[in-house]
Amino acid sequence: MSAEAAALRLGTTVANTAAQIWLGGRRREQERHLTMEELARVRVPGVKFSRSVKRQFEQIADAVFDRLEPFLEHEFRALEESGREAVVDAVCDTFAAADLSDETLLAANAQPAELIRRITRAVRAPVGLSEAETSLYERLFTECVEYYVRIVRSLPVFEERAAAELLVRTATLGGEVARIVERLPDRSLFAPDGTDQDTAFRRRYLELVSESLDEVELFRRASDRAAAQVRLSVAYVSLRATGDDGLRRRTPRSLPRLRADMSDWEEAGGESSGMRVEAALRGSSRVLLRGEAGSGKTTLLRWLAVTAARGAFTGELTDWNGLTPVFVKLREYSGRTLPTPEAMLDGAAAPLTGIVPRGWVERQLDSGRALLLIDGVDELLDRERRAVRDWLGRLLSTYGAVRVVVTSRPAAAGADWLRRENFAALHLERMTPPDLAAFVRQWHQAVRELGDELPCALDELPQYEQSLLTSLKDRAHLQSLAGTPLLAAMLCAMHLNRGRQLPRDRMELYRSALHTLVHDRDADRNVPSAVDSALSLGDKLVLLRDLAWRLSDNNRSEIALEQASVHVGAKLRGMRHLDALDGEQVLRQLRDRSGLLRSPAQGRLDFVHRTFQEYLAAQEAAEEDRMGNLVGRAHLDQWRETIVMAAGHANARQREELIGGILDRAEKEPRHGRVMRLVAASCQETLPSVSEGLAGRLEAAVAQLLPARRRTDPPALAAVGPSLLRNLPPSCAELTEKSAVQTVRTAALIGGEEALKVLEAFRGDTREGVIDALIDAWAYFDAVTYAERVLAELPLAGHALTLTHSGQLDPATRLPNVRELSIRYPFSDFAALEGMTTLRSLHTYSLRGSPGLAALRAHPRLFNLTLWGDASVREVEVLGELRELDSLTVSANCVSDLREITPAADLVFLGLPEITPDVDLTPLAEFHKVVYLQLLAGDVTCLPAHVDALHALEKLQTLDLHAIDVTAWLRETPLPPRLSRLVLRECVVPEATETFGLPSAAIVFE
Repeated sequence: MSAEAAALRLGTTVANTAAQIWLGGRRREQERHLTMEELARVRVPGVKFSRSVKRQFEQIADAVFDRLEPFLEHEFRALEESGREAVVDAVCDTFAAADLSDETLLAANAQPAELIRRITRAVRAPVGLSEAETSLYERLFTECVEYYVRIVRSLPVFEERAAAELLVRTATLGGEVARIVERLPDRSLFAPDGTDQDTAFRRRYLELVSESLDEVELFRRASDRAAAQVRLSVAYVSLRATGDDGLRRRTPRSLPRLRADMSDWEEAGGESSGMRVEAALRGSSRVLLRGEAGSGKTTLLRWLAVTAARGAFTGELTDWNGLTPVFVKLREYSGRTLPTPEAMLDGAAAPLTGIVPRGWVERQLDSGRALLLIDGVDELLDRERRAVRDWLGRLLSTYGAVRVVVTSRPAAAGADWLRRENFAALHLERMTPPDLAAFVRQWHQAVRELGDELPCALDELPQYEQSLLTSLKDRAHLQSLAGTPLLAAMLCAMHLNRGRQLPRDRMELYRSALHTLVHDRDADRNVPSAVDSALSLGDKLVLLRDLAWRLSDNNRSEIALEQASVHVGAKLRGMRHLDALDGEQVLRQLRDRSGLLRSPAQGRLDFVHRTFQEYLAAQEAAEEDRMGNLVGRAHLDQWRETIVMAAGHANARQREELIGGILDRAEKEPRHGRVMRLVAASCQETLPSVSEGLAGRLEAAVAQLLPARRRTDPPALAAVGPSLLRNLPPSCAELTEKSAVQTVRTAALIGGEEALKVLEAFRGDTREGVIDALIDAWAYFDAVTYAERVLAELPLAGHALTLTHSGQLDPATRLPNVRELSIRYPFSDFAALEGMTTLRSLHTYSLRGSPGLAALRAHPRLFNLTLWGDASVREVEVLGELRELDSLTVSANCVSDLREITPAADLVFLGLPEITPDVDLTPLAEFHKVVYLQLLAGDVTCLPAHVDALHALEKLQTLDLHAIDVTAWLRETPLPPRLSRLVLRECVVPEATETFGLPSAAIVFE
């Protein structure tokens, strides 16, 4: 159902109902279900008058249609077709069932809110709607009732009937006044003016966030700057994240950590290794999200804000629906006081800040229904970052229940930077080949919205997409180059704009992108402002370089528009080949036409992405011979990217000065030695050549960085690039297990043929951690090649082989001695596993469709099985035939009724995720031998409802609880009699541990 059709149907429903009030008097029961045309025919004498009345109410229906259609346009984006129809049906059904007679309307004083309360109490709520559908139903029903009441109050007969009602009420005027007083807004500390306007404002606010942040700004159309962006909600691709600090997760033992929604190179549905960032975010209410330049941090926050505004979260983040997003860009507060709660809306919702109900933001924070998204710690000075931590600490001490995500580049905020505030640290990983393939597909899907502004015919776009995928698959250095969303998007755009020509390295990629954005695109299309401009490409780059350096030199990401105009004017006066030009006019042209500058707020200017500022500042440093300046700042994290790119811009003498100076400082300043050696080593990525002496010093510096030892080392070392591979140990013989593991991770993150050769040398290592790291590295290489050259030589027995995308399934079935298999992509065909005769443990974390379990009969020795996903599993009775099965984890979606499971003879471990008070656990009594029970709550209050079922487990020794409120249960109910160990993960527990009834050694908190 389209938004247009839905708005028309709802408008007609509202108008029909109002017509019944007008035409039907005190609404007769037999007339409740008549159409407007039928009612007019019955109640209005004469055909002509009847048709006139009908036309008037059609106009009313059209007016409602005009109000509802824009609202539904963006609300419907989050729903499937069936969901849209269900919501509209539910609203219309409620209108049909509700008592909307004169008596009811006047009893509610013709106030929409009171009428809604009366209808809600009297009419049964719709059933079968999802959380997102229910949310939309409630908002849509509220809208329709408000329109209905306003229409009825404007009808000619209403005043007459209201006056009659008022005469009846006069006798009880005192009581009525008392009722009116009672309905005055409740005032409190957080609501000094009451909360009557909260719902209406929140709706307007979410609409604005949904629209204003739903755009990708990097590459713009030439002809229409205002309509240049593509929708973020279309272009967004999920990325992977790893825990930087031992992140506490909800996923015990074999419970799932991933959401499968990525793509293999040739087939949709793949999944990258590690944890999807959405799954990782679910595991903590406070997250510090770290990632390198261009890794997608800001894009992720914008996507979270837009999706929260639309109530469109699915999968792991479903319980985030209903949150109110508050998006704060820290760059806007450089040199300024950090915002109070009421000032937090000044950025994303500036047009509404004048009508915010007093205390509204504080109420959202205090209720725990706010999602605070804080972007760009790294864009502030070091002293300002400390202020951010203090500001955040004070905020969270006041509003402890709020969810918070903070982003930063790693160098600006360590994994423990917010540990005191109980933040979990996540690191956004580089994109693996399946991630990159998914990104390319999604990018091409998003740019379809540009229509006529594409540089190729729309029907040719699939050919460009496939051509790029083929190039990426066949050329490993391109995969490494496009490891972040920013670089991948630039690569996609260049491939499209330059007729499938691709760059050789990052410097060429930036250079080509800048030329395209700043000049070539407008010139190629004969855009008048470009044709008539007195500025050449070189002139524009001179101005942009100067502006970029001024920003970087002052540690700023933004500048006042007026101040920027002064700088541009000053630079223009020194460009003697140009006639006198107005700095303000030239700056406006650069902002409006280049696609490189933008105004993030009224009167402010910045670069569309900080990486472009760093590239241009580096070029300016080389042009103006500012190497000494860069050497002096080499220990500062915000200068790292600028220095690395300056090495690529510099001439031979400057390179010697820059790299040599940094290495000299590293020797003289041990406190910053490691940081500066990493910076110098990273410069090898962009250096065209170096002298023999400097090459030797770089080799020595890299040798001091290796081998990798800490978990944070691989991302930093991988940034050095492929040149690092020649310095990695040729074998694992001289490495500790910890160093060998991190060396494998480093090579995997670098990727490519040379990295694969390095990993081949580690195949003979039999240490547990090294084998697991080699298995994890599979996601970064071609599935078949890696399986044949690395995995086939590993002793896989005793190790879980993880399939992260569908392209790995076939080569996995040909590997020998696979005993434990984890499938973390959408899966439904157990028959595909029949050849894996050695399989003993199988974990499927993303089942789809209606898979049958009959094929598991080919694996009679299975002892550990996980069935998890959105599937409805068939042939569940097969589980009773697996006589060696002793461990089973099954989600409620897969098997909704425990009675369907016939317990195998020796089943001792049972995992039941997402239980609620409504789940029937009484069949647990049939699981006589279970000694370890694991419960993950979908509702934290659920445990008391299942006390009897738990006590029925006669042999239960270990109870493993996740996200469950055990306070009342532990105080008032004895533990199961044989219980000797209680594991509490993210549970709500009483402060007095002696009430547990167990010795402290038997209680494990995680």
